[in-house]
Amino acid sequence: MTELLIVRHGQSEWNEIGRWQGQSDPPLTELGRREAAAAGASLAAGAMGEFDSIWASDLWRAVTTANLIAQALGHEIVSTHCKIRERFAGPWEGLTREEIEAGWPGYLDQRMRPEGFESDDSLTQRAMAGLEDIAERTARAVVVAHGGVIRCIDRHLGLQGRSIANLASRLLTRDSSGWSIVDGPDLAAGTDTGLE
Repeated sequence: MTELLIVRHGQSEWNEIGRWQGQSDPPLTELGRREAAAAGASLAAGAMGEFDSIWASDLWRAVTTANLIAQALGHEIVSTHCKIRERFAGPWEGLTREEIEAGWPGYLDQRMRPEGFESDDSLTQRAMAGLEDIAERTARAVVVAHGGVIRCIDRHLGLQGRSIANLASRLLTRDSSGWSIVDGPDLAAGTDTGLE
């Protein structure tokens, strides 16, 4: 059996000002760094037990978060995986909700996306392939990813309607019958901006 604690990265500079990130890569804010260190300290307190490894998306905000968690857990190495990076948001990357609404009226309310925006199906397929690959390499890991990734995994595994604030977590388990998901420990200090 494999257990993966998937955690959303700490607050980035674009989370703070409400910009859609996608695969753009703004750094963490000071608050985001403190959130990540606090999440690591919470995990180090032992409520979840030991982890074999720490993984992250290859985007810097996830790597920084993972490094801060790894320090608290006594891990020196953070492995990265490109398949768990955030979705490509196409022309929406770097825009605020107001800018998106001005350029694509009604799209957000109707859950429509512009051409070039990576679909939920594509992201789910990519992210699940990445998690399968990680699960082949470790028995128990912390995996730092992104709001869009976690949202698609939630839907795929039947856990819907949950907030995904910075440092929100889910516990994924893989055994002979496949994957299951439950809410992870409360590591979140932030709020769900709804922006990926």
